[in-house]
Amino acid sequence: MLRILTAGESHGRGLVGVIEGLPSNVPLKLELINQDLRRRQQGYGRGGRMKIEKDQIEVMSGIRGGKTLGSPISFVINNRDYDNWREHMDPFQENKEERRVTRPRPGHADLTGQMKYNFDDIRNVLERSSARETAVRTAAGSIVKQFLKCFNIEVYSHVVSIGDVQLNKNSNMFFDTQNSDDLVKLIKKADESPVRCIDQETEAAMIQAIDEAKADGDSLGGVFEVHITGVPVGLGSYVQWDRKLDAKLSYALMSIQGIKGVEIGEGFTNTTKPGSQVHDEIYHQEGQGYHRKTNFAGGIEGGMSNGETIILRCGMKPIPTLYKPLRTVNIHTKEVEMATVERSDTCAVPAASIVGEMVAISVIGEEFMRKFGGDSLEEIMKRWKDYI
Repeated sequence: MLRILTAGESHGRGLVGVIEGLPSNVPLKLELINQDLRRRQQGYGRGGRMKIEKDQIEVMSGIRGGKTLGSPISFVINNRDYDNWREHMDPFQENKEERRVTRPRPGHADLTGQMKYNFDDIRNVLERSSARETAVRTAAGSIVKQFLKCFNIEVYSHVVSIGDVQLNKNSNMFFDTQNSDDLVKLIKKADESPVRCIDQETEAAMIQAIDEAKADGDSLGGVFEVHITGVPVGLGSYVQWDRKLDAKLSYALMSIQGIKGVEIGEGFTNTTKPGSQVHDEIYHQEGQGYHRKTNFAGGIEGGMSNGETIILRCGMKPIPTLYKPLRTVNIHTKEVEMATVERSDTCAVPAASIVGEMVAISVIGEEFMRKFGGDSLEEIMKRWKDYI
């Protein structure tokens, strides 16, 4: 129903995206897409690449006069750094030797990708496996986000931890549905923080941890949280394993470079408690319908959205490019050497939280179209209103 494809290399001419399946007549604002691209490029701990790239989308098809046409949307995000890499990344000219990579980085796609695709230059792997690809998914997700806002569905995120510095979360605030409006207001302020943390004291400790890691030539991972509000009951399904909403969200979020764990609601904490303290009791009120006073399930039960806020948590590993590199083996000489050092970030968790927003909202868009799909925004709006 809704499909997103990406193409491009990290230091190539640019990155390409295609969105297939959006209806016609969806109003879109270019500045909102570019704003989300800027959000992805910010965050304390980013490296020198972000000083070069000023990502902006250039739409090639599928939008006219600020509205979608119902045909595939295609766009380009140009790489400014390509001017410095032209002779090394030209599609047809023989590439210069000095940018060849023969020392795979532990924790990266380098070695396995080189073996799988039978390359003698690991650059062919790292250029595509790079997290630079997430710029396309951010732009695509931003477009889907504008579509879903027509139906009062919105997405927010914040950083929960960096390294061993964790936000001291008040469980009642995050999982008591009576606090949902206040929580949204609080999470909206995350963009004001350089590490996207909603607590100033924790923010300062996170910044200090990043500074210490940078001084040591090391890197840090962490955890971020995504909240999606306004999702109607019944997206996803229990009738087949690959239709479950939590499975689809987990699959998509795990596809983000560096993400090694996904949690729905209080998933891991719930394993330590008895069922009586875990499951969200059901209430009914005239005019309000069914509702819950707690949301430990994170808005998903039985593979379907239950009408509460969807809460997702993602764990990101430390970036594998280290300025004090680890030992590896040269793929040509088989001698022990130190791993290749590419320009990189010390910590990309704040940026990853923006990518997480866009990837998650894209899944919601896919399932929303599966349930309410039509050729035009007006047709979908009628079906949505009838259902609600």
